[in-house]
Amino acid sequence: MTSRMPRGRLLTPRRRMLGLAAGAAGSALLRPAPLRATAAPRLLPPVAEADALIAFGHTGPITDGGWTAAHNQGVLAVRQAFPRLRTVYVESIPYSADATRIFRQFVAEGAQMVIATSNYGDFIRDVSDRAPEVAFMECDGHTVTGNLGWHYITHWYASYIIGIAAGLMTRTNRIGFVGSFPIPSVYAGANAVLLGARAVNPAVSLQAISINAWFDPQAATQAGTALAENGCDFLCGIMDEPAYLRVAQQRGIKAAMWNTDMRQYGPDAYVSSVMLDFRAFYVEQVRRRLAGTWRAAPCFLPLGHGVDRDTWGSSVPPDIARQADAMRARILGGYNPFQGPIRDAAGRVRVPAGATMDDDHIYQWDWAVEGVSGLD
Repeated sequence: MTSRMPRGRLLTPRRRMLGLAAGAAGSALLRPAPLRATAAPRLLPPVAEADALIAFGHTGPITDGGWTAAHNQGVLAVRQAFPRLRTVYVESIPYSADATRIFRQFVAEGAQMVIATSNYGDFIRDVSDRAPEVAFMECDGHTVTGNLGWHYITHWYASYIIGIAAGLMTRTNRIGFVGSFPIPSVYAGANAVLLGARAVNPAVSLQAISINAWFDPQAATQAGTALAENGCDFLCGIMDEPAYLRVAQQRGIKAAMWNTDMRQYGPDAYVSSVMLDFRAFYVEQVRRRLAGTWRAAPCFLPLGHGVDRDTWGSSVPPDIARQADAMRARILGGYNPFQGPIRDAAGRVRVPAGATMDDDHIYQWDWAVEGVSGLD
């Protein structure tokens, strides 16, 4: 994916201005600008299953073993749930005018629903505005209109849980993070890992290297190697392939992955993965579209329903797994671990004591927490 723009900042950078609002216990908490809603969502007419066409636009190849492969499992689930409808998809859609052309082609072919598995910003918005009878969904989007909604996974909770394991397993107190671009999804992942680690081991720090790609095994291998040579004995990141896991396997250190279960590429090094599962969500969205009950809306897929930590690797001690899973149980029960005070990398308090970062905050996180280096 080296030729593509990052998922979270696709067309025009959304470096949102932050203002002050009251947080918990009356504390002032930096608030992100509201995610845009430009029109009231409306119901679209029902569609018979045998007459329906659902189109998927993918950011990468369905064989990437990561992000797009996870979305493709959702496509397969839709086909199984609704065997009489038709599905079409296009892989590796570029972030250019070609994206607009492809989305227009979906509409021209008669699609009643178009699902983009990445943020295509104005490229998809221009098409949805001109096709009000078609339902559009955008993964990692930021705009809701009458017929365009967005969805995303709350991966920061799974990352926090994995961070607890990292904080307990590291011997050098140095975590390495292989990132793609300095965008909110990467900040949220790295920050959550370190905050989880520091909850059980305050001495831990995290060094990140951005490789300007979601899928570049050579660059990810180089980054993982550099981090290991700099003393990091636990690697994590947000890549669509397992290159740095192979580095960890070769060097006898540990690693946590993203998107899917990748333990086959480093069984001794594998700790866990931020696991994505869009199957139930996509089946439900299509069901609503067919029934005429679908409405454009923002949607976060919560922990346990679309995103979770993977089954622990064989090298994770049972007592460490129990400690990390105790936090998982608390989060599933409604607890939010992203509580102030939280300082940024320069030592400034960004989230004061008594305040909590909700999902809207974390979704637009664009600064590194104290102890994280290499992202800014």
